[in-house]
Amino acid sequence: MLRQIKYFQSVVRNNSFSEAAEECHISQSAISQQIKALETELGFSLMERKNRKFVLTPAGEHFYKKSLILIADYEQMCREASKIARGDAAVLKIGYLRSYNSPEVHQALEEFSTRYPEFSVQLLYGNHEELFTLLRTGGADLVLNDQRRAFSDEYVNLILATSRMYIELAARNPVASLPSVTVQELKNIPCILVASKEQQDIEKEFYQTIIGIQGEILYAENLEEARMMVISGQGFLPVEGSSQTTAFGTSIRRVPLCRGEKQISRNYCLFWKKENTSDYVEAFSDILQSKFE
Repeated sequence: MLRQIKYFQSVVRNNSFSEAAEECHISQSAISQQIKALETELGFSLMERKNRKFVLTPAGEHFYKKSLILIADYEQMCREASKIARGDAAVLKIGYLRSYNSPEVHQALEEFSTRYPEFSVQLLYGNHEELFTLLRTGGADLVLNDQRRAFSDEYVNLILATSRMYIELAARNPVASLPSVTVQELKNIPCILVASKEQQDIEKEFYQTIIGIQGEILYAENLEEARMMVISGQGFLPVEGSSQTTAFGTSIRRVPLCRGEKQISRNYCLFWKKENTSDYVEAFSDILQSKFE
C-alpha cells in the first residue's frame, strides 16, 4: 500500500497521470491501475476522473494531506532504524564557506539526501583557513572552499566554478549607479567582511593583500548581518557570483569589482583528502558537479 500511496501523491502533486508516471518510472496505465487498486483496498474513491482530468473527492483530499505526514514519518522511522541496525550514525560532514551562497549546493544536498536517506549531512561553516584546517585534521569529509593556494597532490581538487567578484552596497549610494568600480575607487568606503572573530585578521590580510582593498574593514558574523549593514549604509560587501542580479529587491545593488579594466574572479573548488575517498564522497561530488554544469 505504501507504494500505491506514493503513486497517488505523485499524481496529485503533478496534477497529471502522465507526468506522475514519468516521475515514478512506470507506465501511465500502470499508475492508473495502482491507484484504482488503492481505492478498492480503502473502500472509497480518492478522485473523480473526467476525461483526461481529475478532481479529488473530499475523502481524497483528506487522505492526501494525511498521507504526506504518514510517508514522512515512515521514511524518518526507516532512517532511524537503519542507523540503529548499523550501530552508528552515518554522517557526511561538509565544510561550507561562510561567505558563499550557492543554489547549486542546495540542489546537490537535496538530491544526495533523496538518494542516500541513510546518511545525515552535517554542514560545517567557516572561512577559508577554518575549512582548510577541518579538512587537514579530518574534521570534514570534504569542503567547498575558495582557492587561495596552489593545489596539493594530497587532495582531490575540483574546480566547480570561476566566479566573478562584485560589491553589494545600498542602492541609494551614488557608487551603485556605476557600471563597474575598481578597488582604488572604494578606498573611502568601509569594506564589510564575513568572518568569525578568530579569522578576522586572516580575512583582512587576504582582502588587503590579494584583492587590494584599501579602506576601513568592518566585520559581520554571517551574510544576513553583513547585508543588513549594507542596507543601513555602513559599507560595501564583496561577493562572488555568476550574475549581477541580486535577490534582495531594490535595497541593494550589485556592481562588478575590477582591478584595472578586468573584473576580478576567483575559483571555487571542492576538496577532499585522497586517502579519505569513499563511494559517498564521490557520489556527492558527482551530484554537485552536475549542478554546476
